[in-house]
Amino acid sequence: MTQTANEQRMRDRSHLRTVANNLALHLHPPRVPAAALRFSYTWGLGGISILLVAILFCTGVLLVFRYEPSVNTAYLSIQAIETKIFFGSLIRAMHHWSANLLLVAVFLHLLRVFFTGGFKQGRGGNWAVGVALLLIVVAFNFTGYLLPWDQLAYWAITVATSLVSYVPLVGSWLQTLLLSGTQVGQATLSNFYAIHVALLPFCLLATITYHVWKIRKSGGISQPVLLAGERRDSLTTIPHLVEREMAAAAVVVAGILLWAIFTPAPLADHVDPTASPNPAKAAWYFLGIQELLLHMHPLAAMILLSLLLVMLLLLPLLERRSSDVGIYFRSAVGKRTALVGALLSINLTPLLVVVDEFWLNLPAVWPALPVWISNGFLPLLFTLAGLATIYLLIRVLLKANHSEATLGLFTFLFTSLILLTITGIYFRGPNMALTLPF
Repeated sequence: MTQTANEQRMRDRSHLRTVANNLALHLHPPRVPAAALRFSYTWGLGGISILLVAILFCTGVLLVFRYEPSVNTAYLSIQAIETKIFFGSLIRAMHHWSANLLLVAVFLHLLRVFFTGGFKQGRGGNWAVGVALLLIVVAFNFTGYLLPWDQLAYWAITVATSLVSYVPLVGSWLQTLLLSGTQVGQATLSNFYAIHVALLPFCLLATITYHVWKIRKSGGISQPVLLAGERRDSLTTIPHLVEREMAAAAVVVAGILLWAIFTPAPLADHVDPTASPNPAKAAWYFLGIQELLLHMHPLAAMILLSLLLVMLLLLPLLERRSSDVGIYFRSAVGKRTALVGALLSINLTPLLVVVDEFWLNLPAVWPALPVWISNGFLPLLFTLAGLATIYLLIRVLLKANHSEATLGLFTFLFTSLILLTITGIYFRGPNMALTLPF
């Protein structure tokens, strides 16, 4: 009897192992390039992003059971989750911090693909899907930000939706669509809740599924082009890749759990539409845009951001050189262009912010011009001319080819966005005046 029971347990374990192996091989090819398993090449960012999505779905489903999307009860339901529901505060904290970490992970994953040229060799379509995934994650964070219905959420969404109104052509329509009116209220909360728990999960799952499938169809993650007669070493997915993924997942889950235990999700006072905080800031991931709006006309800022987004989507068409695929920063010259781009941004961006804050006043310099020209068209023109100058200087002074110069220019832009976001978070005080954080 005992022997029969042991044999049954062995068969059950064997069956479970077979199912797990089939699932792993369904998501991965049977063999992967040995170089692709180096943590310093991928940093595990794609897998970490998918893990964070799984955590968000699990914790989100649990929160939905107790959350009430009404302006009268939303805040009270969050308070109940925090104080009365068993492990409610921990679950909400894990959901909150995983959402923020997902945004960072997807952004860094996009940078990794860019710096290794992973958008080349016919992968341009999947690059566009990756950019769309970043935008979907931003939308997830944006819609979820309002749901606690506290002062922080109310005024952050009020500021953010006012930024949306400046999007060329469709801004006012898009703002009205999001708010379902002229201001944040019950209709807005209902819209954001429906988008957050119904529409965006479907979009995210469909997009991730296509993204991962397309990577499989393209032969896995990008790798350097093989020379004539060169052979690529490969290893089996099980156990080499799966073991690394499980180890990374354990570290990430443990890190989020510990952070959530000691750092609860923020919850400010209940909404008071008559008492605006000073300063009234958007969510942290929009503060780079809010900072940009302090320095130029909103229409010009939105045109600039739209142009940069189009350039990002068209990057596979702008940079076709395929001999440097899978190589960080393309080449030795590419490493220098990236360093120069980052250093230029670190020096120029804070300097321009300070100059514009305390000394430069373009409407006063050209008082006869309309504000949309003096503080809009001209700053936009100067910005585009400055970016073109940086590109040309990199090409001439560093003797860089087009691919390497594009790398330097985009590094400058990415670094500038990060610096503007840091400025908005830490260096803007009452009345959005420039101040020190200490």
